[in-house]
Amino acid sequence: MTNFVLTCVTQGFKRFLWIGVAGIATLPSVVWADAFAQGADVSLQEGNQVSINGKPFAGAWAQWTGRQSGQPTIGISDSLWMRQLGGALLNNGSNSTQQPVAWFSDSSKTLLSTQFNSTKTIRYLAISEAARQWGWQVEVKGAALNIRTGAAAIASVKTGQQPWGQRLVMVLDRVSPWRMAALTNSRTGRTDRTFTLEVDATLLADSLKTLSVSAGAGLKALKITPQQDQTLIQGVMDGRYQPHISTLDNPPRLVLDVRQPLSTQPRKILWAPGVEWNEAIVSLGQAQFPVTWLAVNPRQPTLKLLPFWSGKSSSGIVGLEGLTKMAQQNQATAAINGGYFGRDRQSPLGAIRRNGTWVSSPILNRGVIAWDAQGRFKVGRLMLQEQIVTSNGVALPITSSNSGYPQKGIARYTSIWGATYTPLLKNEQIIAVVNNQVQSVQPAVEGQTFTIPRNGALLIARAVAAELTPGTSLQYRMQSSQPAFESFPNIMGAGPVLIENGRVVMDAISEQFSPPFAIQSADRSGIGQTADGTVLLAVTHNRIGGAGPTLSEWAQIMRQMGAVNALNLDGGSSTTLYLGGQILDRHPITAARVQNGIGVFFNR
Repeated sequence: MTNFVLTCVTQGFKRFLWIGVAGIATLPSVVWADAFAQGADVSLQEGNQVSINGKPFAGAWAQWTGRQSGQPTIGISDSLWMRQLGGALLNNGSNSTQQPVAWFSDSSKTLLSTQFNSTKTIRYLAISEAARQWGWQVEVKGAALNIRTGAAAIASVKTGQQPWGQRLVMVLDRVSPWRMAALTNSRTGRTDRTFTLEVDATLLADSLKTLSVSAGAGLKALKITPQQDQTLIQGVMDGRYQPHISTLDNPPRLVLDVRQPLSTQPRKILWAPGVEWNEAIVSLGQAQFPVTWLAVNPRQPTLKLLPFWSGKSSSGIVGLEGLTKMAQQNQATAAINGGYFGRDRQSPLGAIRRNGTWVSSPILNRGVIAWDAQGRFKVGRLMLQEQIVTSNGVALPITSSNSGYPQKGIARYTSIWGATYTPLLKNEQIIAVVNNQVQSVQPAVEGQTFTIPRNGALLIARAVAAELTPGTSLQYRMQSSQPAFESFPNIMGAGPVLIENGRVVMDAISEQFSPPFAIQSADRSGIGQTADGTVLLAVTHNRIGGAGPTLSEWAQIMRQMGAVNALNLDGGSSTTLYLGGQILDRHPITAARVQNGIGVFFNR
């Protein structure tokens, strides 16, 4: 039995869920989105800088005046409430205009009204009245919101080994904010995880006198460090375990449990009209998988789903961003990571079609999901049959358009790819086409970039002789390998297809994935549709006590969730689910950059 030397560290955790931090620019005099709340209010100010007990954080807030009451109200984002203050969101039934919350209470709850910003991308919780009841001082100073909850101290710290793991109980002299500053992942469950918890309370000199912590049941090391006005708790734990934070009142207590995920009460929050945030444990035999998902009503007025990609949509598709930043740049309310991409070339490896325009062509006849504004969805395997035809009738096949997957043959790149093209392989031949006529033919030079004509394209010949000369007239033709997909304006490719028309049809090998990929356990993302038309944007990470699901297990999980059609999306470190400025499924420091995603947008 090993004794730990004690000292401490920061930040907040919510069951098996991590919430990211939103950020919006400071904007004066913005009109609220009155389609979401009765009695439209007028915003006085919005900001993204917050001071909590003198410490600066990034977090979205707003101040507005009610048309009926005439009184100013201050609101904070969900992520600021959960990640920086340590508050809990409770299930709210079917009323998206009211959000039950709890803070250091195991019995009572507070009901906060909700309000949306003008772009309908951030939801605010109106805290003015509750803050007065809690004894907070809240005021706007310039572009920042200042919150002071009062000086607090940790009077005692107790620990004990439970059958399921270790428990640490901190008894405070008054309620105080806490947050989980860091939490690492273990994709296999076989490597250790570390966490850092921060409590806005001083550590009294006698609080650790009787503290004795021993190794075992998941916790491998613990360090508690007093700092000015704060206490930090750092820990190392078995990769199968997680830190679970809960609060109690009478007296105020902060409880840290290091244990495997709990089969807790499912989360079900109607976050906005047509968007419901869910969490639950899905069981497959003896295996249990914590799943986080958004249930989206595609027939909700003003709501739409669209593919999107890194950076501004006008700057091309090459590049990677974190899903949070990508969603905020595109003003998406919610999002999930999308299809595969090349991390080195930072470009898509599969189908993307948006509003009827092909952005990137499918590859390898892999799975796609297609949808329209009427809520129709279709899954299946898809290829494009592309060709260019010369004026004398010679047809030359095109292997792909705007794809990061180079193949032998002729590929096509338009201004959708970006302003320039950098050769992906050696010995490429660059053919510039303007107004359907070949303008130039030249060999690629290593390191050189080539301008993509805005009124044409670059044809890239790889390991073939294109036999095109300047002045040759060309026509580009394209049709789908499955005509049924042509009526769908939006398509996202990834694969494999998991469920089609209610049947599990997963066959990774037929979609040309490698045998190891087909059987490995991993973090998973997926999109599906239920029989009533609801769209599921779902993610899962480790199973309880081990690594994430295999593709076969993921198909069964999606079917248990009610999906009758479902597609596997890119997974692993790419797996990310975003809502209203925050990441729902993982700590934001562990979220990898991605190239594309599927976004939920509200018309403005």
